[in-house]
Amino acid sequence: MLRFEEIVEKVQRYNPKADLTMLRRGYIYSAKVHKGQVRMSGESYLSHPLEVAGIMADLELDVPSIVAALLHDTVEDTHATLKEIEEYFGEEVAALVDGMTKISKMEYKTREERQAENFRKMILAMVNDIRVILIKLSDRLHNMRTLEYLSRNKQIRIAQETLDIYVPIAHRLGIWVLQRELEDLCLQFLHPEIYREIAEQLPAKMEGLDVYAQEIALLLQDQLKEFNLKAEVEGRHSSIYGIYNKMITHKIPFERIYNVIRMRIFVEKTIDCYTLLGVIHNLWKPVPGKFQDYIGVPKTNRYQSLHTLVMGHKGHPVKFQILTRSMQRYAERGITTQWK
Repeated sequence: MLRFEEIVEKVQRYNPKADLTMLRRGYIYSAKVHKGQVRMSGESYLSHPLEVAGIMADLELDVPSIVAALLHDTVEDTHATLKEIEEYFGEEVAALVDGMTKISKMEYKTREERQAENFRKMILAMVNDIRVILIKLSDRLHNMRTLEYLSRNKQIRIAQETLDIYVPIAHRLGIWVLQRELEDLCLQFLHPEIYREIAEQLPAKMEGLDVYAQEIALLLQDQLKEFNLKAEVEGRHSSIYGIYNKMITHKIPFERIYNVIRMRIFVEKTIDCYTLLGVIHNLWKPVPGKFQDYIGVPKTNRYQSLHTLVMGHKGHPVKFQILTRSMQRYAERGITTQWK
């Protein structure tokens, strides 16, 4: 079980001025009202709000969000009242907890509401503060991490619901770090044999990709010296669900997924992205029609980077993703970066 002090350490790393007194009060209150409750795993129920708060801290959210994560189940599952929470923690935290309670009580009432897109719209429309959605996504992630303790029927139902409703919300908000893990967990429970097969074959592919990345990096570094340009090169490791999705979408076996080598290159400034693009196209022949400028025209979830496909080193097709660290931070954490 994640310890409360570990959450404090996470918060202090990105917010040295955080109100630790408020955090401790939230932890003590949650421990008090959840006392005696046990999860299906046999752990104390307190482990769940601690883990949810830990995920929120990993996303570098503000203190009221993390306190609300510690308290998110108190009104629904204990004797705690919203009035009491407002009295102890203020209107902001109470509003976040209230939002979580309302989402938890939502039910499918009509055939139209049962459609995933309509249900997603209902959730997004009823929430006044997007941080409620972030707590809900963190809550769902921890529940997915502990899904093994439920019956097979419940595993399938919850995993499918997660894939249909909560994964698209994470994508819409640009939170790749949550989307990626949720997708992999959904595949693990919906198609366990496929998940296991890909997971077993992946390490060997990753090892080969890392060696190739080192060779690409050496070739690029020599060229970049002329432009006084610093860049970090790494192989792009696809998620298990991402590989599965490509296999299904393009109807190709696992072995062909890595016919195209994928590389990610980080530079310091936006202008450096375009300079580096020129260097790559000078080194290797670009494939026509395979260049996308998501910096000039970002995706709908505000994702930014340059993508290009070239006939690269040793005759392999290589797809490059060129971006800055701040772009990568937004690609992984999306809207949560607003609370840095």
